[in-house]
Amino acid sequence: MMKPSKVPQFSRRVAGVAVLAIIAGAWFLYSDRDKKPDFQTAEVARGDIEVSISASGKIQPKNFVDVGAQVSGQLKEFFFEVGADVRKGDLLAQIDETLASAKVEADRAQLKELEASFAQQQATLELSKANAARADMLYKADAISQAEYQASVADRKIAVARLDQLSAQIERQNSTLEADLATLEFTKIYAPMSGTIVSQSAVVGQTLNANQTTPTILRIADLSVMTVEADVSEADVLRVEKGQEAYFTTLGGGGRWTTTVRQVLPQPEVLNDVVLYKVLLDVDNKNEKLKPEMTAQVFFVSGRAKDIVIAPVAALRDAARGRGVDRKETPRNREGRAGVMAAQAREAGDDTSPREAMRQAAAAHPEANRKIATILIDGEARPRPVLVGLQNRTQAEILYGLEPGDVVVTGQSIVAPRSGQTNQQSQRPAGMGRRGPR
Repeated sequence: MMKPSKVPQFSRRVAGVAVLAIIAGAWFLYSDRDKKPDFQTAEVARGDIEVSISASGKIQPKNFVDVGAQVSGQLKEFFFEVGADVRKGDLLAQIDETLASAKVEADRAQLKELEASFAQQQATLELSKANAARADMLYKADAISQAEYQASVADRKIAVARLDQLSAQIERQNSTLEADLATLEFTKIYAPMSGTIVSQSAVVGQTLNANQTTPTILRIADLSVMTVEADVSEADVLRVEKGQEAYFTTLGGGGRWTTTVRQVLPQPEVLNDVVLYKVLLDVDNKNEKLKPEMTAQVFFVSGRAKDIVIAPVAALRDAARGRGVDRKETPRNREGRAGVMAAQAREAGDDTSPREAMRQAAAAHPEANRKIATILIDGEARPRPVLVGLQNRTQAEILYGLEPGDVVVTGQSIVAPRSGQTNQQSQRPAGMGRRGPR
């Protein structure tokens, strides 16, 4: 007698285990899907908001001068060190004056020689005048010939011309002497303005060549007033104008400096195909905390409001996008969409319809932007139209639609399926709802 096969019995057991696994998986799946989202929320409050344009820049003295050498020669001595305060007219440096001094002495010697020649010629002229007068008398008495008389007159004219020539040479030599005296004086370098020596580009013993270009040896700057040269992109420069309020900070800290825009330079700089415009801002620096070449982070204030209703930007979205976090069209949700503002109006004793209230608010704020905020009411997310005024990257001014104390949805977290994951959540922004099983 043949024994029954065990294969069918084993197959039935495998099929039973598979069915149980499918049922368990479906239960876990649908139980997870039925869970409500965990909303990320924020509370609407009153506060201040500021809208600004940021840019980076360098700090430079407003008034400075690069001091150079007007003569060539070896730099012999510096009388001040970098960082020293100087006054206008102070002697800063000395260039070797040997050649310039020798040139002056040569000019003076040549001038003395010309002056001696001039004195000699004056005597010659007096003699020529006397000879010409005697010859005139003798010629009239018919005692000398006409040729002798004419020679005497010519000698007198030559003596006068020679004296005029020497006089011109003396004037020219005086001018040469004055120029060489100035060159000698240029070997001493004086401060052209009062200020602080902020840099030195030459050293003692260096030979300066002023024949082609003027060599710069140091810079003097007035550090009491500094200028911030901010680089503003072409996308933002149209929102920056003269007199606009601005403030800046430095990388080293030290506080915040408030100022206004002095000038927007019309000619841009193009760096790697990026168009940047220089915006100049002056700031008082009596305590000299600000130093040349410091990096500044500048903020140009384009709008500011205080003690207003503010909400996170993450809680707002364009009115053209979805209708809410929960996309299921239940009667309660539909009532919420249409009735929230009506309820607010009734609480305020106003029978104006929500649409009319929004229209009136929009008319009162023609420059406002229409947005949709999602608020939590009794644990459920409901969309609400709002009017937004000033807005920066994190906060927005609410002109209509929200009040302090309202709880708005900024995002939501949904528990992920349990297959291979433990205590993990996926993030969704406000307005992205969950869909149930189809």
